[in-house]
Amino acid sequence: MKKYEYPELGEVLYKERLANGLTVAVVPRPGFTKKLAYLVTDFGSVHTDFTLEGREVHAPAGIAHFLEHKMFDLPGDRDVSAELAALGAGTNAFTSYDMTAYYISCTENFEAALRLLIEFVSTPYFTEESVAKEIGIIDQEIGMNEDAPDSRVFENLVRCLYREHLIRVPILGTSDTIRQITPALLYDCHRAFYTPGNMILCVVGDVDPDRVARIAEEMLGSGEKSVGVKLRPWVEAMDAAGEDPTERMEVAMPTFQLGFKCEPSGRGVEAIRQEVIGDLAAEALFGESSETYLRLYEEGLIDSSFGGGFETIDGMAMLLCSGDSDDAEAVRSAILESGGKIAREGVSEQDFLRMKRSALGRRIRDLDSFDSTCFRVCAYHLSDFDYFRFPAVYQDVKAEELREFLGRVVRPERCCLSVIEPKEE
Repeated sequence: MKKYEYPELGEVLYKERLANGLTVAVVPRPGFTKKLAYLVTDFGSVHTDFTLEGREVHAPAGIAHFLEHKMFDLPGDRDVSAELAALGAGTNAFTSYDMTAYYISCTENFEAALRLLIEFVSTPYFTEESVAKEIGIIDQEIGMNEDAPDSRVFENLVRCLYREHLIRVPILGTSDTIRQITPALLYDCHRAFYTPGNMILCVVGDVDPDRVARIAEEMLGSGEKSVGVKLRPWVEAMDAAGEDPTERMEVAMPTFQLGFKCEPSGRGVEAIRQEVIGDLAAEALFGESSETYLRLYEEGLIDSSFGGGFETIDGMAMLLCSGDSDDAEAVRSAILESGGKIAREGVSEQDFLRMKRSALGRRIRDLDSFDSTCFRVCAYHLSDFDYFRFPAVYQDVKAEELREFLGRVVRPERCCLSVIEPKEE
C-alpha cells in the first residue's frame, strides 16, 4: 500500500485502490490494543433514483436505512452480532443522507472479525417473510422518531427550507414508503451500490496495512463490478421554500433550529474549502467567544445548549444553529444583524486568526478519536479529498472569503426558523 505522511499532524495514512475497485485506507495507531474498521458505501437516503444495468430504478424513501437493517441477516439464520460477540468484537451501523457505514471494534481476533464484517456486508439475503417483519420494526422506529423533539425540529426545518432535495424526507422514510419496499428492490440497491468500486474500508489501529488489503481482496475477489449511476434531479433555488414551522410537543422549554440555505459544495478541494469557510462562519456567529454568542448569553436569550455548524450532504449545504430559547425570533434577528455587520465591515486580522485557531484546533483534537478519524477518512474520500490535508486549507482561506460568504448566505430570504413549543397547560 502507498504510504502518505502528514508531519504537521503527526499522522500516517496507507491507502490503495484494489483491482476490484475497493479503496482500502489504514491509519496506524502503534501500541494501541483497540482496532476499529469501517466499511462504507456511497449510498444514503437521498439516493433513491438511479440507473442499473440500463434501466431506471425509483426506490421508496427509507430504502437505504431498511437495507442497512437487513444486511445483518445471513443465510442459514446466522446471527452476525452473536458471531462477532463470540470473537470479542462489537458491531453497529448507521445510515445518513448520503452514506451507509458498518463498523466493528475489538481488541483481539481482529482478522476474523474483519472477515465477518466484509462477509455480511457483501452478502445480500432477503426473503418476503424477513422483509415483512422488518417493516413492523422500522415502523416502530419511525413512530419513536416522530415523538422526539430533536428529530421533529430538524425535519420541520428542512421541509421549510427545501423544495426538491430529498433531505426534506426523513432518513427512515415514512410508514407508507417502507411498505413499498420489496426483496427485489433491496437486491437492486445492493447490486447497484454495495460493490467494491462504490465502497471504502478504513481501519484505525495497530495493524499491518498490507494484510488488511489482502484480506479484503480475498473476501471480495479481484474482479471489478459495475456501479449504479445516481440520478440527482435536485434543482434548488436559494430562497426558503416555506413559512417558519412551529409545533407543540412535550418539552420543558422552547427549542429551535435556524438554518440558512447554501449553494451545494460539490467535490474535491473546492468543496472542502467551502466547508472550511462555512466552519469559520459558524465560529464567527455561533462560537462561544463570538460577539453574538456573548451578547445573546448575557441577555438570557440562549444557554449552554446553543451551538451551530456548517452541514453538507450530496447536493446541499446549510449553515445551522440550534438551542433552547424563550425568544428564538430574537436570536434569529441578532444572527442576521451580526452576519450583515461582518459582511459590511469584515473582521480584524486578530479575530480571523482566532477563529481559524479555534476551528482548526477542534479538527485536530478529533483525531484522538478512532471513530471520528475513521468516519472522516471515509466521508472525505467519498468527496474526493484526502482528509489529512485539511490544515493547509484552513491556512489558505482568507478573511475576505468569510466576509463574502456571510454576505451571500446570512440573509432573511435564505433562512427558516423551526421551533418546538411546550404544550399548553
